[in-house]
Amino acid sequence: MNKLMGIDLDSPYLQAILAVLVVGSLTALSLLKFYVFVTCGRCGSKAKMKGKTVIVTGATGGIGKETAKNLAARGARVIIACRNTDYGNQVRDELVKETNNENIVVKKLDLASQKSIREFAKDINESESRLDVLIHNAGTAETRSKVSEDGLELTMATNHFGPFLLTHLLIDLLKRSAPSRIVVVASELYRLASVNLNKLNPVNSFIPTYLYYVSKYVNIYFTLELARRLEGTNVTANCLHPGMIDSGIWRNVPVPLSWPLKLIIKSFFKTPEQGCQTSVHLAVSEELEGVSGKYYMDCRERGLTRAASDMAKAKKNACD
Repeated sequence: MNKLMGIDLDSPYLQAILAVLVVGSLTALSLLKFYVFVTCGRCGSKAKMKGKTVIVTGATGGIGKETAKNLAARGARVIIACRNTDYGNQVRDELVKETNNENIVVKKLDLASQKSIREFAKDINESESRLDVLIHNAGTAETRSKVSEDGLELTMATNHFGPFLLTHLLIDLLKRSAPSRIVVVASELYRLASVNLNKLNPVNSFIPTYLYYVSKYVNIYFTLELARRLEGTNVTANCLHPGMIDSGIWRNVPVPLSWPLKLIIKSFFKTPEQGCQTSVHLAVSEELEGVSGKYYMDCRERGLTRAASDMAKAKKNACD
């Protein structure tokens, strides 16, 4: 007889209970995965983008790559803005083959470097006659405190200060190309953060990963104030939560935390193709013509917390 702490492990009743628990757990997990699948928003627009130019930052992998692929398949001229142009050209060749669209170009852009941003913007303004959609997709979540060449905390530099500067440098081209759109990839993880607008460059943060949540919060403020300032220009700005995605942004999570996280990611997170749908929706859907200053998730408008909707703070973020 096998016993553990006085419990008969050979008891048919115990074995039946354990079997029910295992089957019940597997069923619950399967139902949860099915729910995640059926509630995943999909862009239903069939709009073509021929004759339009789109910039997608961070388009060499994850949802950025899938966003670029979707827009290229619609006929857009897609500019892949990335740090590694050698890898970018490999992705470009892959997308050309998959979409039969040769009008895909690769340009170097490091959003953590103001010099790189200014060089990229200068190139775009000189070489492109129009810019119909600017998609701020690139992002990072550093697990160790790092500072950029400009003295900015690296996560905030890449996720906030970089897109802020790039938008400013390309805004005239966007206005001349109107109607045009700015799409900002934020995150529901903003709900886990609070923002100190007097300290947006915490170079000595005790928990660097937390700054990812802060940067997504500030992305929302940026979008709301940008939309307000662009009223009457026929340039719109909206932000979105793409969902929790099985992408490279989780590669910095250290062991052993990465082990259970990997299981969760593979089981329940969206694929990059599913995750790009809201970005594409905001970039192409005819029903969003003229819609600005909104937050979307699963291709539907969603509400923000009262704090995230505070226009006074959004304005202060833009001014500071």
